[in-house]
Amino acid sequence: MTKRIAIISEHASPLGSFGGTDSGGQNVYVGQTAKQLAALGYSVDVFTRRDAPDLPEAVLWHNGVRIIHVPAGPAAPVPKEQLLPHMKAFTRFMVAFIRREQIRREQQDGGYHLVHANFWMSAQVASQIKQYTGIPFVVTFHALGKVRRRHQGEADGFPDDRFAIEEQVVQQADGLIAECPQDRDDLIQLYGADARKIHIVPCGVDLSEFWPIPKRQARATLGLPAAERVVLQLGRMVPRKGVDTVLEAIALLNRQRLSTRLVVVGGESAVPDPQVTPEIGRLQAIAADLGIGDRVSFVGQRGREVLKYFYSAADVFVTTPWYEPFGITPLEAMACGTPVIGSNVGGIKFTVRDGETGYLVAPKNAREVCDRIAFLYQNPSVLNLFGRQAQRHVARRFTWAKVASALAGIYESVLSTGLSATAETTINDLAQIEARFDASILAMRQARRLVSADILAVSRQISDCFNRGGKVLVCGNGGSAAESQHFAAELVGRFCSHHRTGLPVMALTADVALLTAWANDVGYSDIFARQVYTFAQPDDLLLVISTSGRSPNLVQAVAAAKACNVRTVGLLGGSGGDLLPLVDQAICVPSPDPQRIQEVQLLALHLICEWVEADLERSDPPALPRSQEEATPLHPRKVASSAASLPASQSS
Repeated sequence: MTKRIAIISEHASPLGSFGGTDSGGQNVYVGQTAKQLAALGYSVDVFTRRDAPDLPEAVLWHNGVRIIHVPAGPAAPVPKEQLLPHMKAFTRFMVAFIRREQIRREQQDGGYHLVHANFWMSAQVASQIKQYTGIPFVVTFHALGKVRRRHQGEADGFPDDRFAIEEQVVQQADGLIAECPQDRDDLIQLYGADARKIHIVPCGVDLSEFWPIPKRQARATLGLPAAERVVLQLGRMVPRKGVDTVLEAIALLNRQRLSTRLVVVGGESAVPDPQVTPEIGRLQAIAADLGIGDRVSFVGQRGREVLKYFYSAADVFVTTPWYEPFGITPLEAMACGTPVIGSNVGGIKFTVRDGETGYLVAPKNAREVCDRIAFLYQNPSVLNLFGRQAQRHVARRFTWAKVASALAGIYESVLSTGLSATAETTINDLAQIEARFDASILAMRQARRLVSADILAVSRQISDCFNRGGKVLVCGNGGSAAESQHFAAELVGRFCSHHRTGLPVMALTADVALLTAWANDVGYSDIFARQVYTFAQPDDLLLVISTSGRSPNLVQAVAAAKACNVRTVGLLGGSGGDLLPLVDQAICVPSPDPQRIQEVQLLALHLICEWVEADLERSDPPALPRSQEEATPLHPRKVASSAASLPASQSS
């Protein structure tokens, strides 16, 4: 059964233009998550306010994604600070729409399985829909009212009602999605949120939309001089984004005879017009006062299809907001291979690695921004290194496919919890089991899309290890310890092939006497590292298995393997934890649920066994009769003395 998701984003439509006062990261977030969720098999409707008279009620935007334009308030642009009075009409329309869908589809759940609200007013609507229909909801706030008021004071145009609404929503939501660790802390400390309901899921970037373009080509496309120093600032034109800090930094650079041009992208119109975008007028006045009016290019609003040229044309991307719930533009810049200098706040300090992909600076500190830009220009090798590292960093951790997979895991967790809580009155035990099957199948589908290439890479590394005459050391804790011995048993014994010699795999979890003695006498964190130092040889490979990636004894085992010049592979889950950046190759299961992670990890181990055996068959000579096999081994190899003692049967 295809599950239907209703996404609410009252002011930020996926069809909106990027860079306006009320158009920015949320528009991108909603559109990208909707498309990626549809790719995972969900049916998605995005409900957003109708802000133009010619917009139809429903638009098929992408395969599996509709945009539903809600008549709430005038069919014209309205600042989001003034939208709260129109939310009752928004709710009425959605409830009626859901009931129409219920009749049309002849379903008892109102047509939608879950609502994902974006922003506090959308969350209020979702909360009321839950009261009317019982449909559970999760919320991504994107910005919290109490944080905004702390930084903007009287300039904050939202009503005080926002605080009470957010507090109520935090208690009523079935799941809270924080975009970074600071967002999570604010929800707990300022709103009393239940930490068990909070899931950290960052924003992402579309690598098919943003990639490095040769700098000379990008500048020629935009009409920028090829040899000039160019710094980019791109985003919404509002005071809290701190563009004035960047202007002051550029002025300082030019006074140091580091002549630099600042390109500013954003605004309400394609031509930078202070009448249409007052913030541009304020910034132009500041640039003139600083004497750098001729060194600053305001280019106005630009379509997303050309933003990669701006990111690629720049030497450095600078973003210095006072606060930032997440911030998508640093990810887009890094995806294009451009280092980022950003404020050490909110999501930026989560995505930018200080001293690796750019630098973090204090907000409103132009001198620090200037010094960091100057250093990079004076050290071009560091500038180039940061750019390469930035691109790899984003591709590894911050893609929309990974974001959607994490969201889908949260949806399934919320839905399975809701089913369990109401099972006595709404479903039978069989339906509960089917829901778990659905969650497991979804996890498998996500893993197939995201980690198949990693499984193949690991299989090849293990096969190469055996071909070099090396052995595989494998370890983990708890259920992962059992999987370590399972994996060793399959390869020391046999998996599918009935006519091969044993392969040298040593489970470091198998020697109970050693484990208990060393843990008692020295410490549990050293039990695997001790064995790695004892048994590992340079041609060997260490495989660590963990659902969280945070086990200290596995971290120490990897460190020991590095010291022994042994390659390391991690079979991990979730974010990958501490182990992800340490291992040479990783298979990271994209799920927040340990049970789902273990299920996919078991499949991954079986696929590795199957591929390794097939690789042996491709390179082996024909099998000899049993009588000759003992006298002439097909593949003499090193024997691992502590390998799992018994082969696993096919039913294990």
